[in-house]
Amino acid sequence: MTTRKALIVGVDYYERIGGLTGCVNDARSVRAVLERNADGSLNFPAPKLMLADSPARVVTKRQLRDGVRDVFDDDAEIALVYFAGHGYIDATGGFLCASDAETGDDGLSLQELMALANKSPAKHRIIILDSCHGGAVGNNPVAQDLAEISDGLTILTASTAKQGAMEVSGGGGGVFTRLLVDALDGAAANLVGDITPGSVYAHIDQSLGPWAQRPVFKTNVKRFVSLRRAEPPIALRELRALTTYFPTANHRYQLDPSYEPERSPEQSADPTIPEPDPEHTAAFRVLQNYVSVNLVRPVGAPHMWHAAMGSKACELTVLGKHYWKLVHEDLI
Repeated sequence: MTTRKALIVGVDYYERIGGLTGCVNDARSVRAVLERNADGSLNFPAPKLMLADSPARVVTKRQLRDGVRDVFDDDAEIALVYFAGHGYIDATGGFLCASDAETGDDGLSLQELMALANKSPAKHRIIILDSCHGGAVGNNPVAQDLAEISDGLTILTASTAKQGAMEVSGGGGGVFTRLLVDALDGAAANLVGDITPGSVYAHIDQSLGPWAQRPVFKTNVKRFVSLRRAEPPIALRELRALTTYFPTANHRYQLDPSYEPERSPEQSADPTIPEPDPEHTAAFRVLQNYVSVNLVRPVGAPHMWHAAMGSKACELTVLGKHYWKLVHEDLI
């Protein structure tokens, strides 16, 4: 069995600098969505949770460093670190602030975080930061525009090096993490249910739109790993039947009124219009499922109903041709 390790940190309580609200709840939400796949199977077994919400429960710099070192210490399939809390930046680089931080620059440096991640034997290393100035992670402190990311490492942060990280009004946690959890919960899933770091970033980036906060995505991978499996938006058996309905990627599937079971009383009484054929209507339901996930589109008609009643055809979209190729090459 492949191993997946995750360290999830949420720091609301700070001994000497201003406290936060929502980071602990954000960490709990990330843990809950990562621990199991949508079908209930284990995804990240027993992810380590470090929370600071009171003087009785803190996360010190030493504990944070030791936790990061532990998660990156072996050859896991995936080693993931998520941090929600204060971030700090100065001329020497960025820092993640633990509960015992006094000035900000006495936190866990992003350079040390990167050193541990870059040297890790884990196959895939993923760093997710919901903190101010998190976008500085991976940057060379001297040449700020130069990123130093080893093979297999992916970084996703709430904002750029020069920006803060927005919170939901009313202390409801970070905007970034809310979108992250939404993405992991299925909003960023592909048609087989896989959710990758790239699809998570795309969902967050599109959802934030023109807001001032901009997420940052840095990666050095040959192929994205699946962070979680959600419920696929289309049944796998139907997806794999794509090459049955479309023998070639450019094939046009011819329709006629016998494919459409719904019609007006006048159309039902018209002897020139073929009656619904059970085999055809069953195929039409599958074709409509393809349309719902943007794999197929009607040709010369606004909707599939019009295409059937007008004896027109349907064809694969660009996305449909991509999945057709995957099915054709037995990759799905």
